[in-house]
Amino acid sequence: MLKSELEDIVGEEFKLEKGISKKVVDVIVYSLINAMRTNDRIEIRGFGSFFPKTYKAYQGRNPKSGEAITVPEKVLPIFRPSKDLISKLNKNKD
Repeated sequence: MLKSELEDIVGEEFKLEKGISKKVVDVIVYSLINAMRTNDRIEIRGFGSFFPKTYKAYQGRNPKSGEAITVPEKVLPIFRPSKDLISKLNKNKD
């Protein structure tokens, strides 16, 4: 699903103009991003949780040249689905 498709669904569900539904989705997305920037965990009941995980810097190798390089510390978003979401995705699977 694309962000624009989500905007359309929100607009249809709540009978909002396209510009307003776009702003609603933007506020939600930016709120999630800002929460993870401040190292907060985001939990959406029945869906899952998002949290930032910091990976320390390490020595790696350039696969093309074999040269040693330092990979800098980085923060990546992690998603853990809820048990409810997993069971809904696997319902009717035989």
